[in-house]
Amino acid sequence: MIGLGTYAFFWQHSDQVPEPLSLVGAFEATMALDVGVFQICDYAPLESMDDAELTDAAAAARDLGLTIELGTKGIEPDRLARFLELAGVFDARLVRSMLYSPDNRPTLAQAEEWLRSALPAYEASGVELALETYEQVATADLVGLVDRIGSEHLGICLDPANVVARLELPRDCVEATARHVKNVHVKDFAFARQPGWVGFTYGGAPMGDGLHDYPHLLETVQPRENGVNEIVEHWLSWQTDAATTVRTERDWTRRTIEYLRSTT
Repeated sequence: MIGLGTYAFFWQHSDQVPEPLSLVGAFEATMALDVGVFQICDYAPLESMDDAELTDAAAAARDLGLTIELGTKGIEPDRLARFLELAGVFDARLVRSMLYSPDNRPTLAQAEEWLRSALPAYEASGVELALETYEQVATADLVGLVDRIGSEHLGICLDPANVVARLELPRDCVEATARHVKNVHVKDFAFARQPGWVGFTYGGAPMGDGLHDYPHLLETVQPRENGVNEIVEHWLSWQTDAATTVRTERDWTRRTIEYLRSTT
């Protein structure tokens, strides 16, 4: 299924706009676009909500008919246990994370130990854990870790845009991870010359205008055939003022949804 994530509302949620969008407001905006999945990913307020606020947010998602996924950073045992609890509140069946958190950078051996201790509870609850591809960990190391653990509830959140900063090729990342993918982050990306032609900026692009060979991803990973959700997000830089930035963010979201629907 096509889904939206909090990164599709990055600026709308931020304090850079006069009236930041609430989480429930993002749920409502998602349903208004006839999209049935929402990934609450790296959304800081989630971790400070009390039980009543969490219950109300989960109830709002259920009333709208939204399927919820969750996302965090880090695999410390306490963090993974907490997000499994949150998955229960939201009826989520997937938690996306990364090996590193703001406070911890485990070795691969430590990561394996932590994941092995956390996964039995995920397996018992029917919740999958998807580790994202990104520049701080080599894709081969991430795939090797998932291979060694060998749990059907552990896989990869595929975001081939991230690995370019590690000088990996997006197509190589797609092919290396394909058999383990449980979630896809969908955004396009491109290089642009800096003013004066001194270097490049690597950033987001409207879906279909950048370097992402998404047809190759669809052919290689087959997310729709395998029941893997495609979550829309963006790398959108600030666009001179709040109104223009929000309008552009919404336009990019609509365009990405249209692109994904056109490839069915």
